[in-house]
This record gives sequence, C-alpha cells and structure tokens, in this order.
Amino acid sequence: MLSALALAALIQSAPVSEDIFILSEPAPLHGTLLTPAETQAAAVLIPGSGPTDRNGDQLPAIRAATLRLLAEGLAGQGVATVRIDKRGVGASAAAALSEDALRFDHMVEDARAWAADLAMRTGRDCVWLMGHSEGGLVAQVAAADNPQVCGVVLLASAGRPAADILREQLAALPQPLNDQALHGLSELEAGRTVETVPGLEALFRPSVQPYLISWFRHDPRELAAAYDRPMLVVHAERDIQVNEVDADALETAQPNARRLDLEGVNHVLKAAPEDRAGNISVYADPDAPLAEGLADAVAAFILEN
Repeated sequence: MLSALALAALIQSAPVSEDIFILSEPAPLHGTLLTPAETQAAAVLIPGSGPTDRNGDQLPAIRAATLRLLAEGLAGQGVATVRIDKRGVGASAAAALSEDALRFDHMVEDARAWAADLAMRTGRDCVWLMGHSEGGLVAQVAAADNPQVCGVVLLASAGRPAADILREQLAALPQPLNDQALHGLSELEAGRTVETVPGLEALFRPSVQPYLISWFRHDPRELAAAYDRPMLVVHAERDIQVNEVDADALETAQPNARRLDLEGVNHVLKAAPEDRAGNISVYADPDAPLAEGLADAVAAFILEN
C-alpha cells in the first residue's frame, strides 16, 4: 500500500484532464485538454475521416481509442494535448453543418482555432498539429504559413491527393461504371459538379460534391515540399488503408522530414496480425495498447525540435 506522502506525490504528478470548448458557429466545438505536471510542449490531435470523435473512434465499430492512448502517452513525456470532437461529432454535434454546406476548409479553420486556443492556454508561442489519417492533410493545410504551429506529425496519413486514392480504390469496378467514375472524379478535380453516377450514388450524390471539390484541391506532396518547419511522417507497416507509397511520397517531397516506420502495426497504430480479418478486429479493441514506443518517439521528436 502507498503511503499518504507517496500517494500525494503520485496525484501531484498525474496529468490533469479537462473538458474544454472553443466558440464557433453555429455552436461551440468541444475537446479534452490533457496537461502534464510540467508542460514542455503542446499539440492538437486531429481525428481522421468520417464521424470520428476525440478519442479516434467511430462508435460502435471503431473503438481503438488511438488518440486517447496517444494523448496519455505524450502526457507522460511532458507534452500537453487537446484532442477534439470534430464538427458534428460527439459533444460537437450541435456545430454540424448541412452536407451541402460543409467544406474541407471548415476542418482546417477549426484546427487553426484549436491551435490558437491551445497556445493561449499553455502560454506557448507555438503548438504542434498531429493528424491521424485524413487528419494529417487537415494538419498540413492548417500549418501552412501559420506561425502558431511549431511543426506537424502525420500519423498514417495519405501522401497523394484524395482523388488519386479514390481512383485506385475504384479500379476494380466493371465497365462502363469504371469510366463513368473516373470521368466524375476528373470533373470534380476541375471544380465542376457532375450528374450522379448510377451505382455510385453514395460517392457522387450532389450534396457531397462541393465537399469533394474542396478536398481534392489539396495535394499532400505540394504541402510537404513547401513546409519549412519540422515534420514527422509515421507509417504503419500493416496499414490496409494508407499504403507505404504514401509515406514514400511525403518523404520524397520533403527530404528534411523525419520518418518513423512501425513494424507489425496497422492503421489504428496498434500491433495487428497479417490477415485482414485479424487486422480489422484490432479496430474494435480499446484494450490493445498503442504501438510500442510510438508515444515516446513522437514526444522525443517534438521535444528536440
């Protein structure tokens, strides 16, 4: 049993978790601030695509708690974090915009607002942006020409434009559906809306096309090449959503970037078996630990820069 003195010391050294919010329209955005006893740096953790919450989950299917576990690991190394519910998700549900009004740049503006708020709360000149999956592209765009951002950490993030990745995913479609899909993607890349493609209504529905147009215009390689602050590219060897070619593209575009390869690790940054079913099962396991050494490596990169 711990003595009263030891217990008091343990409590005093434990990070402090606090639910916070920032003002936004049409409603505030919410997140969790995790502050270590002695803060040496601070970072905003940006979730990936879809209705992903502050912990990196999409309940009930995805509940790996990737971002919560990363925040806890970073706190142990002196890095304060705020992890956020995206606009329209979790406690930020009231801040949702209609699908036809939502643009990729809304997420970028939100990330910048969180960075400014975290810098103010922690008294730092700049903070880090750390994006998982699609959150990596949000981090890149939000960091560009932004003196309040010390650097970026890209966790299992794409290194190619979204339209190129969709082309790869749609390659197995039969004809003429494949040609119609590729034509639709090319039109959206050019900033033009298209007629809904029969059989692909979910992808090409009219209400989502303005968002796709705003998303497609950002190229992670161009953003990486132009970025002159520290960048860490984290690639998971058994990632079935983001390929090694994406990490290669980012590294080639920005030779000064640091790269971290995680062997035997999947997209949710946890150890996973090689078979697809076993890999996917890890997405639903909140008790599986984060990849060994990941939080330490990320914290070391941040603190040395």
